[in-house]
Amino acid sequence: MRTKIISKPILTVKPRVNVVTLGCSKNIYDSEVLMGQLKGNAYDVVHETDKLRDNDIIVINTCGFIDNAKQESIDTILQYSELKEQGKVGKVIVTGCLSERYKPELEAEITNVDAYFGTNDLQNILTNIGADYRHELIGERLLTTPSHFAYFKIAEGCNRPCSFCAIPLMRGKHVSTPIDQLVKNAESLVKNGTKELILIAQDLTYYGLDLYGKRNLDELLRRLSDVYGVEWIRMQYAYPAGFPMEVLDVMNERDNICKYMDMPLQHITDNMLKSMRRGLTKQKTIDVVNQIRDMVPGIAMRTTLITGYPGETQRDFEEMAQWVEDTKFDRLGCFTYSHEEKTHAHSLIDDVPEEVKQERADAIMEIQQGISFDKNQEKIGHTFKVLIDKKDEGYFVGRTEFDSPEVDNEVLIDASIDYAAVGSFVNVKIDNAEDFDLYGQIVK
Repeated sequence: MRTKIISKPILTVKPRVNVVTLGCSKNIYDSEVLMGQLKGNAYDVVHETDKLRDNDIIVINTCGFIDNAKQESIDTILQYSELKEQGKVGKVIVTGCLSERYKPELEAEITNVDAYFGTNDLQNILTNIGADYRHELIGERLLTTPSHFAYFKIAEGCNRPCSFCAIPLMRGKHVSTPIDQLVKNAESLVKNGTKELILIAQDLTYYGLDLYGKRNLDELLRRLSDVYGVEWIRMQYAYPAGFPMEVLDVMNERDNICKYMDMPLQHITDNMLKSMRRGLTKQKTIDVVNQIRDMVPGIAMRTTLITGYPGETQRDFEEMAQWVEDTKFDRLGCFTYSHEEKTHAHSLIDDVPEEVKQERADAIMEIQQGISFDKNQEKIGHTFKVLIDKKDEGYFVGRTEFDSPEVDNEVLIDASIDYAAVGSFVNVKIDNAEDFDLYGQIVK
């Protein structure tokens, strides 16, 4: 009698996908959307894990903004391509700004990467991995930040003509996301525990011009502010030229809109602003800052500056340094100029030596350190509403409404004295302050 052999179906296990994110908060958002789509396709998805498997698919979301960021992206691609050669990971896929801008060069130089994609190739990335684009998941994300806050991208691309910036080359023209879709996205985040929305775009203030024929950031803020459960809304990356002042009226009307404005100003001298194609003069820049402060008393203003732009003289730098001293921004970052191909400024001579660029940036940050110390000293004895982000080395670490994650001040609460749940709001009385840290105790 012959034995009947019944063959069992072979179960195929999908490889795990490890997403590695470099660069800014816009890249974080894009990675989270990709991860949400993959999870919806029943893939095991992790973010930047060190515990690699030999069949992992690595997706590297690159940055191509300035020289240091580009080098970090290249180094990361080389790292994972070498691990692939050693059989320690499976496929390596590269996406993001560097890949958008330099795909032919990368394909020629780093040949064992399985595929290169640009910034708007989500569907193609999914197809390459073996997943389908799920239209019903629009707005769904797998957060890489703590669940209580989320970067919230309201538009893609940029129409500004800034001479030094390659972002339009990598991200394209400005495209706003409709208000109704953004409200749905916010509602979805809140259901999963998000309390703070950090609005991001290359230029928040341009929002709506392409969809509604007018700047419509104020209407968007009102609609998002009305979403039940949103306790803080924070704005980053506002452009000074043509700033819609009605946004400030909404900020004053709504308690859940943080009195915080991130407005990169880049420089202050007339000749530098003109060459940078910023669309306003020194006096108009000063007027915008003063008007914002007048309309919203107590607002925290953050800016970003560039040192060593082509043609920047010592006099230009000293004028900017004096302006920083006089203006006393609450928060400030400073970068050295990066000579980027295919930008308008690339036709200029990059004539400021690298060491001078860095010396000037360091000098600006030294001025800001003193300003920050003085402003923090003024907070001693005052009580602030604080959102707890994490527990670290014996402290609960949080932020006031005047601080964004990663880049601004932190409030440290001694965990041996007080307890605070991560993701909760507490009132903290400040009893000590340093240059960029505040220390305090919880008050009931």
